[in-house]
Amino acid sequence: MSEIEKFNQECKERVASHAKNDRLQESVKNFSNETLRVGYSYNFNWLGRPIIQYPQDMIALQEIIWEVKPDMIIETGIAHGGSLIFSASMLTLLEACGEIENGKVLGIDIDIREHNKKAIEAHPMSKKITMFQGSSIDEEMIARVHEFAKKGKKIMVILDSNHTHEHVLAELRAYAHLTSVGSYCCVYDTIVEDMPEGSFPDRPWDKGDNPKTAVWEYLKNCDDFVIDKDIENKILITVAPDGYLKRVK
Repeated sequence: MSEIEKFNQECKERVASHAKNDRLQESVKNFSNETLRVGYSYNFNWLGRPIIQYPQDMIALQEIIWEVKPDMIIETGIAHGGSLIFSASMLTLLEACGEIENGKVLGIDIDIREHNKKAIEAHPMSKKITMFQGSSIDEEMIARVHEFAKKGKKIMVILDSNHTHEHVLAELRAYAHLTSVGSYCCVYDTIVEDMPEGSFPDRPWDKGDNPKTAVWEYLKNCDDFVIDKDIENKILITVAPDGYLKRVK
């Protein structure tokens, strides 16, 4: 075994041990509860735009993108545009490394605020980004996205818009199968299910009605995806437990 193989094996064993470490898991739960309560994820930017993600999930996404090497990333939910900028910058790096050609990012949002739209369009990464405004689960929007997806050779999907069970399940049924085999459909904010009931009094989602319950429901009738537990065991702090779905067939 080479030194690199030995290092990688040690990492794999360490990551596997995290799931069985009750003290560590309790610390993760406490950290997640407190940081979500104070809006921790709103503190971070990517290349100058608010990304509204945990740094650990950003690292996980970077690892996935490097491993999968998609030439198209489709995202629902735009907000300030940081996630679109992140995806565009990663595809730009893949191009610079000679791994892909002509990478494209598509963002869909029911309400793209004008000031955010202008900031995204003014960003150096904007040349890789296309934005569609409208409901991600509207039939016309679904058809429009599917037409756009024909331009991609290897596609990754990220779902991060309305977090109710009904909406996310509809998104999964509309877009998950656009994910290429070996790539990922990443469903964010599944952590809502793990939070105390009533943690989001100003939102329509809560325990029992959220992205994680949608993922569970979707997978009951779809065996094309598996939940990649290694990712959350590695990063520990994540808003997407059970949300990293790898397409296996």
